Amino acid sequence: MHILSKYLILLSVGTISLSRSVWGNYFSDFYSMDFVMCVFVVAYFSLQVIYARRKYSVSPPSTSGPPEFERVFRAQANCSEYFPIFIIILWVSGLFFSQGLSALCGLLYLYGRYQYFRGYAKSAHGRLAPLYFSAKVLWVLIGFSALGILGSMCRFYLDLDLKQLASSVLDLTEEEGGGL
Repeated sequence: MHILSKYLILLSVGTISLSRSVWGNYFSDFYSMDFVMCVFVVAYFSLQVIYARRKYSVSPPSTSGPPEFERVFRAQANCSEYFPIFIIILWVSGLFFSQGLSALCGLLYLYGRYQYFRGYAKSAHGRLAPLYFSAKVLWVLIGFSALGILGSMCRFYLDLDLKQLASSVLDLTEEEGGGL
C-alpha cells in the first residue's frame, strides 16, 4: 500500500507541474484535441456501419452479409477494439513524457486508423499498410509512456533527473549568452 500511495502522489505532482508550465497550457489544448478527434472518428466509423447496413440490407443484430458489408463492419470493430488501448497510452504518454509529441503521435495514429478503415472497406488487402503504420505509432506511444514513467520514478524514488543527466552527458546545457 505504501508504494501505491507514493505512485498516486507522483501522478498528482506530475499533473500539477504540467498544468503550471507555460508550454503545458499550449500543448494541453493540442493534446486535448486528440481525445475529441478520437470520439469523432469512432462516431464516423459507427455511422459507416449504419450506412452499410442500409445499403446491403443487413438488419441488426446480424453481422454477416455481403463481403462489402463485412469488411466495413470488421474495420469498425477492429478500430473500436484498439481505441481504449490508444486512449490510455496517449494519456500516460502525455502525462509522463511530452504532451506535444504525444499529441502529434495521436494525430498520426488517428490518421492511420482512418486510412485503415478506408482501405479495409475497399479490400481486405487495403488494410495492411495503414495497420502497420498505426501499430508502429502505437508502439512509439508505448515507448514514450515507458520512458516517461521511468523518468518520473527515478526522480521520485532515486532523486535522479534523467533529462538533466542526458543533457549533461550530451553537453546540451545552456551556455552564457546562448540557448540550447
